[in-house]
Amino acid sequence: MRAHRQLRTVNIWPGFVDALTSLVLAFIFVLLIFVIAQFTLSEVLTGRDEALKRLNRQIAELADVLSLERKANADLRLSVAQLSAELQSSTLKRDTLSTRLSEVSGEREKLNAQLAEANARAENAAEEAGRLKGQLDTSQKQLDTSQEQLETTQKQLETTQRTSEGDKAALEAETKLSAEAQQQVELLNRQILALREQLAAIQQALEASEAANKNKEVQIADLGKRLNIALASKVEELARYRSEFLGRLREILGNRPEIRIVGDRFVFQSEVLFPSGSADLNPQGRETLKRLAQTLAGITPKIPATINWILEVDGYTDKRPIATPRFRSNWELSSARATAVVKFLIASGIPPEHLSAAGFGEYQPIDAAENAAAYAKNRRIELKLTQR
Repeated sequence: MRAHRQLRTVNIWPGFVDALTSLVLAFIFVLLIFVIAQFTLSEVLTGRDEALKRLNRQIAELADVLSLERKANADLRLSVAQLSAELQSSTLKRDTLSTRLSEVSGEREKLNAQLAEANARAENAAEEAGRLKGQLDTSQKQLDTSQEQLETTQKQLETTQRTSEGDKAALEAETKLSAEAQQQVELLNRQILALREQLAAIQQALEASEAANKNKEVQIADLGKRLNIALASKVEELARYRSEFLGRLREILGNRPEIRIVGDRFVFQSEVLFPSGSADLNPQGRETLKRLAQTLAGITPKIPATINWILEVDGYTDKRPIATPRFRSNWELSSARATAVVKFLIASGIPPEHLSAAGFGEYQPIDAAENAAAYAKNRRIELKLTQR
């Protein structure tokens, strides 16, 4: 009975306290690990936030740099467009001025020939005047000699009059000699007067010739000035209409890599207009040329009738030979393609007197390399609005 009571009164609190203590220690350990993990994770997240902020700042800086580069690129494209327009205008002025310069040179050569002829006549007149002046000097010397002889004769006559009557025969002879000398003096005076009149007439002719030469020189200078002014005016007018034509055509055709502007020419890759090895326009080429014809027809009424303009259509091929039943050489293919474009423009309402077609074959390449890209560049149709 007592033993049984002792078993029922066993103290379990020490074991419970030990278990509770272990549980609390385990909880504290887990909590400590959680705190450490939370701190570590916070540090990692903080570093990532700072790195993300740095990346955002770098992205913003790169965006600013990209914006500046785009702006600089736009300014550069605008400058290139302006330089292209100026180059086109300068090329046109050079071509037109070269043509007019040859014409002015011809007119100047004619005027110089007339001036040389007038100078030759003036030189001949001057030589004649010199000859007559020499004759006048000779006659004047003869007159002086005759006057001296007359004075000597008169002195002799006075001496003879004071002599005796026996010398009367000698006096009569001296008197006769004096009369003949007087007649000779009068004749020489008349000759000198005639020579002076001839000399005055020649001098007047020489002065008139010099005045005419000066007038011709003034006319030549004035003609050159007027021609320069007229050439500059025509060049500016045609350049204005060409810029308008190129600008409208660029807007209509858009920024297509196979259609580009080179100097003062519009360049179409042949594949845009024609199938390979053919001179028959494809549907895409007809649509493109139709837009071009509409643009040209809209500008044509604005061009004054005094400007003799023309649209040159030039065909080019690559250097690879061609031999088909229709085309025996690249010459024939390039000429046929240029002619096909001209015929389509005429059918679209462009006056034929303002169109020309020419084929250059493979002999004027843009790119001399021997690869597919170079061949594609060299196969082209070029259009140029210029003055005939």
